[in-house]
Amino acid sequence: MEYTNRLINEKSPYLLQHAHNPVDWYPWGEEAFHAARESNKPIFLSVGYSTCHWCHVMERESFENEEIADIMNKHFINIKVDREENPGVDKLYMTYVQLTSGGGGWPMSVFLTPDRQPFLGATYFPPEDRFGRPGFKTLLKRIAQLWQSTPDKLRQSGEKVIAQLKSYAESKPGASSRTATSWDVASETYGHFESSFDADQGGFGGAPKFPTPVQLLFLLDYYGYSRTHKEIPEHEGETALDMVLYTIDKIACGGIHDHVGSGFHRYSTDKNWHVPHFEKMLYDQAQLLMTYTRAYQLTGNEAFANVMNDIVLYVQQNLLDPQGAFYAAEDADSLPLPDSTDKKEGAFCVWEANEIVSLLGKEDASIFNYHYFVKEDGNVDPSQDPHNELQRKNVLMQVHEAQETADHFKLPVDEVETVLKNGRAKLLAYRLTGRPKPHRDDKILTSWNGLMISGLAISSQALDKPEFKELAIAAAKFIKTNLYRPESGVLLRSYREGPSDIEGFLDDYSYLIQGLLDLYEATLDEQWIEWAYQLQEKQVELFYDDNGGFFNVAKTDQTILVRLKEEQDGAEPSSNAVSLKNLTRLGTLLSKQEYTHKVQDTIEAFQLALTKFPFGMPAFVSAYLLADVGVKEILFAGENITDYKYTVERCSVSRAGKPSVWVPNQMLAYAQKEGLLARENNVVREVMDTQAVYICENFTCGLPLRGVDELEKSLREKVKD
Repeated sequence: MEYTNRLINEKSPYLLQHAHNPVDWYPWGEEAFHAARESNKPIFLSVGYSTCHWCHVMERESFENEEIADIMNKHFINIKVDREENPGVDKLYMTYVQLTSGGGGWPMSVFLTPDRQPFLGATYFPPEDRFGRPGFKTLLKRIAQLWQSTPDKLRQSGEKVIAQLKSYAESKPGASSRTATSWDVASETYGHFESSFDADQGGFGGAPKFPTPVQLLFLLDYYGYSRTHKEIPEHEGETALDMVLYTIDKIACGGIHDHVGSGFHRYSTDKNWHVPHFEKMLYDQAQLLMTYTRAYQLTGNEAFANVMNDIVLYVQQNLLDPQGAFYAAEDADSLPLPDSTDKKEGAFCVWEANEIVSLLGKEDASIFNYHYFVKEDGNVDPSQDPHNELQRKNVLMQVHEAQETADHFKLPVDEVETVLKNGRAKLLAYRLTGRPKPHRDDKILTSWNGLMISGLAISSQALDKPEFKELAIAAAKFIKTNLYRPESGVLLRSYREGPSDIEGFLDDYSYLIQGLLDLYEATLDEQWIEWAYQLQEKQVELFYDDNGGFFNVAKTDQTILVRLKEEQDGAEPSSNAVSLKNLTRLGTLLSKQEYTHKVQDTIEAFQLALTKFPFGMPAFVSAYLLADVGVKEILFAGENITDYKYTVERCSVSRAGKPSVWVPNQMLAYAQKEGLLARENNVVREVMDTQAVYICENFTCGLPLRGVDELEKSLREKVKD
């Protein structure tokens, strides 16, 4: 029997996936809240996202089960939320689940009073009782009975939880026994990563292993500051760099990297970066693009440049909307063959040895299989395959350098590289024509597009690729045209077949502002810094806490019972960390004293966390270092600045025995006549009629530099080799 519920009218791919469940789902909103109050039924809240493997499992097992759906419909008001579309709901109730259960994840399952106060929460539930633990069906019946017999007890529990969360969120910053300096917390954060580094396979800790670009970017900053500031021992800086380079080389060679179809999967289920969870997320591509860009700048290693190109190729071919913005993700699960009925994780990406032989021929396949660790019986450890979906399958993993493979087969390395390149192309062609593609979540998120704009902007400078810059510009223009309300200055969260009605969250503002500042540096086009400034003003208005820091939800959102502030990083950097960095950069460029005050208040607001667990917030530690050290502004003035800008970008990449001059606090700016910077910044106004370059630090600009040789000499004098 075909069912259709209210989700059919939504735009989110995740909600639409559930539009034909027999469950009478509501989207998050007043209609659902009113129904709960009028019927005096508790709310069952289910939160997930469209490329979530276990969300699909719970749907198949429970939400498509008519018996379970009948219980849900009879006793509950059922609300389905896409966490990517509405992160405020996700954050509030995930905080509750984590505090009460000690863990979290998706799908998230929370039971609420009609007033949206939580009284029980967890993640995935199997449909039936297992190992002495109640299944979802049993749990639904028990909670329905409890609500009938003791509703006041459940209401009181929910009210107590919300009161505790409000007290926590609204409290003033906790006093620390000491004020942690930026160098203190940076050193402690470095020490944590140094002690947990996997010297064998790279990364930190054991399985599962995530790429953690936030941690890697912190370590690159730590190395960068060690070249300019004596507070960081030189050997620690070198170790930080070595850990990053070793890790990203292992990641690039591992199965987490799609060697055939480009881009990176979400994470590795083993410590060797071999067997991934196969979904591909835009935010991972964006942040890894930033990471490999910084590594390439510091080393000049062409292998890292190849990975940068590979990431951009993936997003262009698979996530790029025709109008210029980028889609959210591709699923892990897909049908193995066009006539298959059951999806399997990784089906689009894995190979049997005989498939490769039939596609490449026996001779080329032997070279290819040696290079990429292909085994006749498959190369996946059964412990990494709990559902037996990868039996006899191979996840490609580069275990040899091209020269090693050439030596093994006694062939010229050029010939081997050609065999490998042609082999990848043939496998890709087969994948695209012979296998059903995974589901693509084609919603466009403002926040993740902001991250992608940053990655494209900085990589365009490092590789001198104007086409990357054009991709960033197109994405920014799309957001301004479709996800921005100029009359109110408000951003919208997402777009799919038109903009959503959900207004932007803190990450939308902070990530997009960061992207626009990076795009300004790549283009020196003031339209981007003007818009960044407008958005920063609106962000302060909607999200700033007078005690310091930013709430994750706007003050205008009345559906969220408690607004929280986040300092810890997850798969993406903390929005407060990105905001701290944005305020520092904008405050310097536009000479905004009020931004400087907010920077200090935000640091103070999270001082207790900085002293207790700085390693959980490396992006904030990096931003704290930037605020403390100050921006190193490379200011161009005059009509003919192209050669000067190119010199800075060229010198920022290590090459021909000359080390990179890139430092983490560096920012490019242009003294455009009658522009925003000239209006707001006295120093810029004073130099805008000259023809020179100025290096400005600590509120002072050096002598004018005229000529590219003089500029390069000055840049190189300020960093250690």
